[in-house]
Amino acid sequence: MFRSGTVWAGVVLLLALTGCVTQSETVFTDPPAPEKALKQRVELARKYIGEGDWENAKRNLKQAAEIDPDNAEVYEAFALVYQSTGETDLAEENFEKALRIDRSFSRARNNYAAFLYSQQRYQEAEKQLEMVVKDSLYNARPKAFVNLGLCRLQLDNSAGAGEAFERALTMDATNRVARLELAELRFRDGDIAAAETHYGVYRTGLKQQSARGLWLGVRLSQASGDRNAEGSYAMALRNLYPDSPEYQAYQRTQGGG
Repeated sequence: MFRSGTVWAGVVLLLALTGCVTQSETVFTDPPAPEKALKQRVELARKYIGEGDWENAKRNLKQAAEIDPDNAEVYEAFALVYQSTGETDLAEENFEKALRIDRSFSRARNNYAAFLYSQQRYQEAEKQLEMVVKDSLYNARPKAFVNLGLCRLQLDNSAGAGEAFERALTMDATNRVARLELAELRFRDGDIAAAETHYGVYRTGLKQQSARGLWLGVRLSQASGDRNAEGSYAMALRNLYPDSPEYQAYQRTQGGG
């Protein structure tokens, strides 16, 4: 996913020099090199994106595009701004432009897949993610495998989803999303032992489980006949997520609706 980059002060320091002007003055008065100026504008735009300041983000990106109209990072950042402001056509246009410029830009492709997923365009998102996970040098590859698994769940491809989550865990055993989803899949398959193993790792050190996690805890406790654990998970589900679909599902199992 995306985060703001290094903070740039965004202020040009004007040095007042007295006496004779020499050639060394150009060190202080020349504008920064285009590459440096471009980097500064993009980093500042990402800072504003992180703060939700869309207008300042767009202003800096426009200036970056004037420096280099063929920079993929600029259009990826524009896409993130437009996605955040609900301008989906512009978001898609800029994601696609970034990827036309640089087909190997895995971060942009992963973010484009997340955009497609948010639009419920799961097959298109899956196609993009299948390209992302082939990039062995992409530093967010484990998360891309998780995203691929989530897409496949939406496409009713449980086996493919399980494979993606397993791949994610081989690279990052601490990924809680992959752990919980695998626990859910193994539970549905009737492999209670494997489900309990994944679920146990998922909740280790976790201060507060999600409604999805607690509901799985309830069902695993029911399967193993552990009434105390079932009651504990059910109480937490009721207290923390009383309006959740998971608590409603639990109530139905108890004859409560």
